[in-house]
Amino acid sequence: MTTSFKNLVFRPITGIEEIQLFCQLPYVLNFELEDDLVAHRRRPEWMWMALDGDRLLARVAWWSRSDDGSPSALDVLDVDDGNGEIDLEDLCFTLLETATANVIAPGFRRPDYGRFVPPNWRDQPETSMPVELRMAALERAGAHLLVERLRFEWRDNAPVVTTHSRLLFRPPADNDELIELMTMALEGTLDVHSQRDLASLSARDTATRHFEDELVLYKSPHEWWRVATLLGGDRVGFVIPARNPYHPIIAYIAVLPQFRGSGYIDEILAEGTRILQSNDVPPFRASTDLGNVPMARAFTRVGWINFERSIDMTWQ
Repeated sequence: MTTSFKNLVFRPITGIEEIQLFCQLPYVLNFELEDDLVAHRRRPEWMWMALDGDRLLARVAWWSRSDDGSPSALDVLDVDDGNGEIDLEDLCFTLLETATANVIAPGFRRPDYGRFVPPNWRDQPETSMPVELRMAALERAGAHLLVERLRFEWRDNAPVVTTHSRLLFRPPADNDELIELMTMALEGTLDVHSQRDLASLSARDTATRHFEDELVLYKSPHEWWRVATLLGGDRVGFVIPARNPYHPIIAYIAVLPQFRGSGYIDEILAEGTRILQSNDVPPFRASTDLGNVPMARAFTRVGWINFERSIDMTWQ
């Protein structure tokens, strides 16, 4: 085994014509990469390779929303896991740092890293070792684990069944009402990303940024959004069904603090699922933190399947 990479070439892809070369290493996002390039969610100069001749040994890539001037997520970091001739962690780290120096402008915060992994990825060495190798390379580069998340999928077109019908549903009166509800829902939140934002922002500013940077940008109709109320009109929570560039999703769901623990989350999730069913074709996607046990249990009760997890890492 050697850690000398003097015979390797580190460079970005030249363009979409090299997408097959870039996809020589397997990963669940491979089928999206070409469309991402066409839609300007990725750029060739953000997609780097370590090459031994015409053989791909490692790769790294960033993502953004269409036409953003800088990447907002690091979501591809791969090596040839079967290669026993080189130090794979060192290669992963070296390519990452080389590419980062060329992609992320000095002084700018490095985008968070996310990777999709099997739901039971720790159970077998063939699934745990690749994940741990990439995490070790990222830790050498200064990153640390932010959160592990559960990814859920709805695969059925059968009617959604719930055991209660205590709530009424209506669209938000306007964007301000939804931001108000998001602000209220942040009290006691179990979502780690929200907790991180709340460490430096007020609840109102955290909700406003989430709304403006994500929810309002979905091109699916905002008429899908629902506020849940009791029969007397008191607001209990809300759900945001939407469609991102890849899948129909539950983008946001919450129960207000004073109504938590009474099972309302099942009814709200069922309503969001029904809206997606009436407007799109499964599968639908959603996610929640591993530590958000009440939300994870609600997805399971309503009939969603935990098909995957994600590892999110961040830099200070």
